[in-house]
Amino acid sequence: MRPVGYVYDPIYLEHDVAGHPESAGRLQAIVSHLESSGVLGRLEELPARDATEDDLALVHSPALVAQVKAASGGGGRWLDPDTYVVPRSFAAALRSAGGVLAAADAVLDGDLSRAFSLVRPPGHHATPDRAMGFCLFNNVAVAAAHLLERRGLERVAIIDFDVHHGNGTQDAFYTDGRVLYFSTHQHPFYPGTGDWPEVGEGPGRGAIINVPYPAGCGDEALMAAYRDVCAPAVRRFHPQFILASAGFDAHFADPLAQLRVSTAGYYEIATLLRELADELCEGRIVFALEGGYDHTALGWSVQACFDALTGNDFAPDPLGRGPPTRTPDVSALLARIRELHGLD
Repeated sequence: MRPVGYVYDPIYLEHDVAGHPESAGRLQAIVSHLESSGVLGRLEELPARDATEDDLALVHSPALVAQVKAASGGGGRWLDPDTYVVPRSFAAALRSAGGVLAAADAVLDGDLSRAFSLVRPPGHHATPDRAMGFCLFNNVAVAAAHLLERRGLERVAIIDFDVHHGNGTQDAFYTDGRVLYFSTHQHPFYPGTGDWPEVGEGPGRGAIINVPYPAGCGDEALMAAYRDVCAPAVRRFHPQFILASAGFDAHFADPLAQLRVSTAGYYEIATLLRELADELCEGRIVFALEGGYDHTALGWSVQACFDALTGNDFAPDPLGRGPPTRTPDVSALLARIRELHGLD
């Protein structure tokens, strides 16, 4: 039995600004929790590598790469009101993208069965020519392009369960068709994209599937999207590899959003994705860390995903399912999306 692996590198902590939500403390909290719970000891550590500028060019413009590099070399600055660069940010961003590349190659080559890349800075808001939303380079998009352009694959699915829409990933593949991009996210919310009529163009038409949920949706609503929209769409697409943009800011404890998902909900999503990978693409799936800003929820939610990837039972967390709340009825929205994408 091939091991389940993880990627982590201390350089990810060197991209940091005190008081910013996307801080080194996020990853420190995750690693500390995984160590104290014994999860890391059951996994195979995979060294990260640096993405090259040629790797980044699979998705990003030379101008964006040069901008981030120059900002780091110049001592750092803010690229927009949300997105910072400090002297070690360019090096961390190269190893963040490279960490997902290393995991994808290891899983494709059969060295690992599955993997989770514990990387930062995150990536799914970075468009081909713009860093934004805490993201410098689009780690998952670069890995998908690598699998398609260099490793001979023809179909890759990207599943994004971050609470914010992955506009950068959508932009990278909007007219492609070789990538199925599926996203659940709070809407209307930052960055303002990801409404359900956004379905791709040209060869990519129908390969972009957005489920824009109102605030207040919880586990049941989220799982309905994955059960009734994601699973049939992924089965029809029949990917050769699945990448997951694993953001945990939909958790009810998160300070930046209001989707009210629990740790148990993340376990259910990760289990479904693992089962789809086992059914369709010989188990080939890699998770990559995106958002999530409550440190306790982060640690337990990442553990839940590792437990799902390794086939372990869910470990109940102290946060529980959250306070009871009346959730919006999303059945009409899901029916509309299913009809739009021919999933009925």
